[in-house]
Amino acid sequence: MSMRSITPGEIATRDLHQFLLGCVSPRPIAFASTISKDGVANLAPYSFFNAFSSNPPMVVFSSNRRVLDNTTKDTLRNIQDTGEVVINVVNHAIVRQMAVAAVEWPAEDSEFDQTGLTRMDSDMVAPFRVKESPAHLECKVSDIITLGDKGGAGHLILCDVVKMHVAESVIDERGRIDPHLIDLMGRMGRSYYVRASGDAVIPIVQPVTQACIGYAALPDIAKQSKILTGNDIGILAGLHEMPDDTHLAQALKALETSDYSAEQLARDYIENDDADMALAVLMCG
Repeated sequence: MSMRSITPGEIATRDLHQFLLGCVSPRPIAFASTISKDGVANLAPYSFFNAFSSNPPMVVFSSNRRVLDNTTKDTLRNIQDTGEVVINVVNHAIVRQMAVAAVEWPAEDSEFDQTGLTRMDSDMVAPFRVKESPAHLECKVSDIITLGDKGGAGHLILCDVVKMHVAESVIDERGRIDPHLIDLMGRMGRSYYVRASGDAVIPIVQPVTQACIGYAALPDIAKQSKILTGNDIGILAGLHEMPDDTHLAQALKALETSDYSAEQLARDYIENDDADMALAVLMCG
């Protein structure tokens, strides 16, 4: 694989920005609602955003200095003045309205009015919630960490979540958020987004509190295979125990009656969610 090496400072910041965002992707979107000291309701999306603690509950997003003119944004100024913000999530139903909020509107204009999104009173902070968003995090800002003074530099905004609101319509029968129902959007590089629902969502079950056999325990035929993929190897290495005698006997019989090689047969078992038999076949092959 041919690689391009990039050293910060040797390319334009705007180009480095796009390489960075293309690699660190997809990113969740914080649709940040704030209020200015003059009472103007501001709404702006930020994709330098994530959750960093659940006890205390804390989310962090970054409001970067503009690359072209090194100015800061209304959201940052409002938070510096008030210390409050509401983080609304962005689902597919409002992603184009969110894009309109990203436009550089004058400070005296409210993005609620420009996007057609609906103000909704918060319980514990002054900024409004976005009624159309399926989840809202009311936050008190505990700190702002400035990362630099040049265009593109971030301001990490540390937000203590004081109250959450989640639409009942996106909660499943187990009391958990269903990714297909909440239908969130993620930001990628340039103008690309990703919809985190449907076939884009896949479960990967790998209990982390239980030991697994690991790569070293795999037979050489698996380690040297040109047929098995890296994900296939990961599935096999993630098994919690080696095949038992029953699996090995079944694997020998399967090899005797199949026209496939051991690797091909193992691949077929993996595709049918039977990794135990796949490993047994490889051990017998």
